[in-house]
Amino acid sequence: QVQLVESGGGLVQAGGSLRLSCIASESRYMLAIMAWYRQAPGKQRELVAQLTRRDIINYANSVKGRFTISRDNARKALYLQMNNLQPEDTAVYYCASAADLITPTGEGVDYWGQGTQVTVSS
Repeated sequence: QVQLVESGGGLVQAGGSLRLSCIASESRYMLAIMAWYRQAPGKQRELVAQLTRRDIINYANSVKGRFTISRDNARKALYLQMNNLQPEDTAVYYCASAADLITPTGEGVDYWGQGTQVTVSS
């Protein structure tokens, strides 16, 4: 069964915005740490943003000031607001859920979504 489902990806011009959503099929998949990762073709998966249950947030340096992560436990949802998108943001974006610490490349993640494609044209 699918635990996390992402949506909101698409094609956008540089400078544009997108809002990604991740909906958990059950509350038990919304663990202590919720995160967004991305993987561009030929590149290693990287952590974009993470949000703990205590509202501690961390962003990759490359997205600071442009991306905002948030969660709504009542809706079993995780969001990523992405503004001022650039071609280098093009990647498949994955929602992730973890009970404990996660690494920048995804070790420690307990549940993954299937991914949503974000493409930014120049």
